[in-house]
Amino acid sequence: MDLWDYLELAAWAASALFGLFIVIDWIRTDSTYDEEFLTSSREGELEALTEEQHRG
Repeated sequence: MDLWDYLELAAWAASALFGLFIVIDWIRTDSTYDEEFLTSSREGELEALTEEQHRG
């Protein structure tokens, strides 16, 4: 095996590690927060309140 083969294997290993981290984070987030909280738009509500304060 030459250097490129080792680099390819390292890249696949890093990719698998990142994928595993994404799945673990997804499960952790899904079990911590309910669906309503994750799909709510708090930023939109805050922007609406800020606009009302500036107008009035």
